[in-house]
Parts: sequence; C-alpha cells; structure tokens
Amino acid sequence: MDAWLQRVATAVGSDEELSDEDADALLKIARIAAHESDDRRNAPLLAYLIGRSRGDRPIGEILEAVRGSSS
Repeated sequence: MDAWLQRVATAVGSDEELSDEDADALLKIARIAAHESDDRRNAPLLAYLIGRSRGDRPIGEILEAVRGSSS
C-alpha cells in the first residue's frame, strides 16, 4: 500500500493493510463495475458496498462473484 493511501486510511480511522494482490482485485472490480454498467459512478459505490459487507470473505472471491454476476 503506498504512503499516500496509508496516510488517508489512517486519517479516516482504518488500520487495514491492503496487499498488492487485494489492490489489483479491487481495481479489477472497479473496472468491471464502471464498464459493465456503463456508469463510472458505480465503481466507488460497489467498492463501498463490498467494504461494508465483505466480512472475512477474501477479495479474490468477491472478484469472482462480481465477474459471474456481470455476464
């Protein structure tokens, strides 16, 4: 996780660490949301919904669910 993102995360009260693998998966999810829906605003909204509901579910598993539901 880069320094800017870490500072902002800390400022908003997050102590989460974001691995490169999870970051890549989240960016893929955002790309799918923006392109499949033809509305770029859905990318941050989906990221928010995932953050609120994922629990211990791995990001890679969520990516596969997003891929499956967008077909």
